[in-house]
Amino acid sequence: MNNSIHQYKIKSAKGKEINFADYKGKVLLIVNTASKCGFTPQFADLENLYLKYKDQGLVVIGMPSNDFAGQEPNSSEKAEEYCQINYGVSFPITEKIHVKKGSLQHEVFHFLSNKKINGKVNIAPLWNFQKYLIDKNGHVVDYFLTVTSPQSNKIENSIRKLLSQ
Repeated sequence: MNNSIHQYKIKSAKGKEINFADYKGKVLLIVNTASKCGFTPQFADLENLYLKYKDQGLVVIGMPSNDFAGQEPNSSEKAEEYCQINYGVSFPITEKIHVKKGSLQHEVFHFLSNKKINGKVNIAPLWNFQKYLIDKNGHVVDYFLTVTSPQSNKIENSIRKLLSQ
């Protein structure tokens, strides 16, 4: 089994193909998102993080999902529009997908959540705004639960370390 995210593709919120192979050499922070969640204000922090490090090679990717308490009722395009209007989001937003374990789970999240990281099994999202950190070679190196702020020292230090490699 290939252990790189670069083997996958997904559609953008507007239906254009996003090929993860195009992100070889970039550090990715992939986040399952929802526009009606108590953690939705994290979009502002995600955007700030993206703007701070994008010129060094960071790409934040938001992946809307309605898997948790129906908190993403919008279509893919409306979810993206909401992020742009309310939080100034300029990073890529994908089509709305399923992220929870099960037969409907999108293959990208199956990949993200079936890895051993630091001796522990990585987990599928337990709620909206779980974050997955991917190195320049497309390997999952860490994940952060919903409650971890995108601008926490833990996340920023991990990103800086990966960008410098």
